Amino acid sequence: MNSSEILNRLAVCLARLPGIGRRSAERMALKLARDTHGIVDELVAALRETREKICCCSRCGSVTANDENPCRLCTDITRDGRILCVVEDPSDIMAIDKSGSYHGRYHALMGKMAPARGDGPKQLRIDSLLSRIESEKIEEIILALSTDVEGDATASYIAELLKEKNVKVTRLASGLPAGSGIMYSDAITLAKAIKGRQGM
Repeated sequence: MNSSEILNRLAVCLARLPGIGRRSAERMALKLARDTHGIVDELVAALRETREKICCCSRCGSVTANDENPCRLCTDITRDGRILCVVEDPSDIMAIDKSGSYHGRYHALMGKMAPARGDGPKQLRIDSLLSRIESEKIEEIILALSTDVEGDATASYIAELLKEKNVKVTRLASGLPAGSGIMYSDAITLAKAIKGRQGM
């Protein structure tokens, strides 16, 4: 394998990360190839440590250390266990929790329904959500999903599933721009959206 094939393979891997386009990935690959300060070794060590010591919480899906599973958000007795905030991704959990306006528990779906990509209900953590509602005696579900077509479809699907359950279903309200994701919102906007949530 020649150098251009090796660099291309690295760029392809980097481009698979969120927020990194093809050109950025190529620049990163070139920077790493001419590394003289030990960045590659540090990066390899950090990636290895992440793979060995970090996982997704078995309960909510948030990122946690292997030896803290379930995570601190699921085991913190000061949090309101009657309310469950449903998000698309673990990064959304971090964004909402950083806002300081929500003190319940979380559930990450690990995506949203997108039939064009082959992502339906079976690819999401909906079954575990339904189980948690029963086992944890959840009284309210806050759907904190993106305000795009796929997020709306996912929210509607879940709200329909929960009609038969004895649980209040709300959705984040004012403050979230249409077509945007939770992780791109600031803490004040998220706080207003949580306080102004609406019934579904």
